[in-house]
Amino acid sequence: MNTYHPFSLTTPSTLMIQDWKQTNQNDAEVIAGFTTKNGGVSQKPFESLNTGLHVHDKDADVVKNREYIADMFNIDLQSWVFADQTHNNRVQKVTQRDRGKGAREYHSAFKATDGLYTNDKNVFLALCFADCVPLFFFDPVKSLVGIAHAGWKGTVKQIGREMVKQWTEQEGSKLSDIYAVVGPSICGACYTVDDRVMNAVRALPFSADRAVNQTGQGQYQLDLKELNRLILIDSGLANEQISVSGLCTESEPSLFFSHRRDQGKTGRMMSFIGMKEA
Repeated sequence: MNTYHPFSLTTPSTLMIQDWKQTNQNDAEVIAGFTTKNGGVSQKPFESLNTGLHVHDKDADVVKNREYIADMFNIDLQSWVFADQTHNNRVQKVTQRDRGKGAREYHSAFKATDGLYTNDKNVFLALCFADCVPLFFFDPVKSLVGIAHAGWKGTVKQIGREMVKQWTEQEGSKLSDIYAVVGPSICGACYTVDDRVMNAVRALPFSADRAVNQTGQGQYQLDLKELNRLILIDSGLANEQISVSGLCTESEPSLFFSHRRDQGKTGRMMSFIGMKEA
């Protein structure tokens, strides 16, 4: 089994989704990926490619790290858009006029938002992670791309379903045209939760048994990647429209920051997606 699939480690700093290449109109190249912790300028405990402006790293170092990634694709950082992530299920449509929000300073990011999408070319969406689940979305027919941040709270609030709902109800997407990738995050074997979390999981409108392994009284291993896959299936996507990464952020210390492994004092990886005009 290729744990990198559907990503490829194209540089020491980037994992890229290889299957999403172009819109059906062939007028744009889809660039979608996830950063590692390597290749940046941040110092310990953020060594070295920290992309989060909210973790008390030096802002100048974070901006340099973000510029390094942007330059890799010949896309000015002013074309990137970030969000103030608050573990909710708010999804925001992004347009050309939003370019640069949150890219160089935290205060200008979209407030209280954990999902971003766009159908504009040369607008690049970015969110930050350190164990939570990155979700990627692509509709090649409607030329839509999106990303979402799903920790356990965003997952039980079904942010993946919210993205699909907005695309089908507001953007005219057909369910059969929406593709999703569940990216690198903490795996079920590394993520133990209690009944407080499980009560929210049990309240979901479908059986989540496949994502849960009870290990003791009031103790459960929760597979957030599988739970997000189940949410997308319940939202109307077919199994073959969804790819799930086997990479675990907690158990790959040479590749990833991990909030749980590093006891909260650590950097952030970045998910990103956009359509670069051909």
